[in-house]
Amino acid sequence: MQNRKLKIGIVVGEVSGDTLGAKLIRSFREQGIDAEFEGIGGPQMIAEGFKSFYPMDILSVMGLVEVLKDIKKLFAVRDGLVEKWTAHPVDVFIGIDAPDFNLRLSKSLKQKQLPIKTVQYVSPSVWAWRQGRVHGIKASIDLVLCLFPFEKAFYKKWDVPAAFVGHPLASQLPLENPILQAKEELGLDLTQRHIALLPGSRRGEIEKLGPLVLDAAKLLYAKYPNYRFVIPAINDARKQQIEALLTQYPKALVDQIDLLENSGTESKIGRQVMNAANIVALASGTATLEAMLLHRPMVTFYKLNWLTYHVVKFLIKIQYYSLPNIIAGKKVIQELIQKDATPEKLAAEIEKLMNIETAQIQAMQHITMHKQLLAGNSENPVEAILNILD
Repeated sequence: MQNRKLKIGIVVGEVSGDTLGAKLIRSFREQGIDAEFEGIGGPQMIAEGFKSFYPMDILSVMGLVEVLKDIKKLFAVRDGLVEKWTAHPVDVFIGIDAPDFNLRLSKSLKQKQLPIKTVQYVSPSVWAWRQGRVHGIKASIDLVLCLFPFEKAFYKKWDVPAAFVGHPLASQLPLENPILQAKEELGLDLTQRHIALLPGSRRGEIEKLGPLVLDAAKLLYAKYPNYRFVIPAINDARKQQIEALLTQYPKALVDQIDLLENSGTESKIGRQVMNAANIVALASGTATLEAMLLHRPMVTFYKLNWLTYHVVKFLIKIQYYSLPNIIAGKKVIQELIQKDATPEKLAAEIEKLMNIETAQIQAMQHITMHKQLLAGNSENPVEAILNILD
């Protein structure tokens, strides 16, 4: 298979997928594989010589209403790719993330009985909820490239070929993150201990979770007036929203809060704030993985609409909600979900992490998991793809 030029189809739908795609293209070249790449990609992939038939933004549709509005356009894109690859087949199709689109495209290619191997790079959260989707994945995907080791173990139970290739953030973030350097970069007082408060980056999250973190901060300030609080704002709209919330709190507390807005084109302020904090309190989501890889002691929380929560709770098949706990297979960080997400409980959990020994134990567990995601048992994605071609 390696004696002739390979033709590889790739489809990505957002910046993170474009980054993974560009890295994968470089990996093929670095390993001496003669290949050409086409499909749907972003600027990073195009800079690597990728031929994109459609702009990447065409797949950047979020929300049920938006998807329904653009459904004809999405079907047309899918059918266009199937038509191109029916006339001129690629050797392998690699869908990077964007599972709603890519899994359907893989299914369409299989239904055409084309001589095309199919790969899904970044597993959908099928291990967490709606596990019945695994049957469709088994029928239409020849290989799943997993970011986490527990995902490979899940697919093994269902007899779906999978390879654990590691998470890109694990290699991107160093094993050592000097906190004083991080404080200095944000212009924070190096002599102060800081608590990062991250209620989320969306308007709805700040509406629901902003008062929770600020009420907890109010309780903590009454007992520990020397601690400072840091809140990141992803853009000016979120900054104004948080500032409006702060008008409802005592000036003495507000004076202890550093509200930092994102600067530049990349949304890095959340990561920078977590890196500069001695303790992190954050809404449950992918940011918990970043905090873990920064090795910062943390507590996570979340609240949903009560009906949504009960529907999700019925569908979810895992014991924990946060990635650090899922990766560890045990409770490493405290999760305050729904009725447990109160200012009193949040303040109490933050207070526990003020204990240096408690904080160090959690940080060491984070380092262990970071090393696990970097471990030698991860597989080379290029070799895994070549194996299914052979």
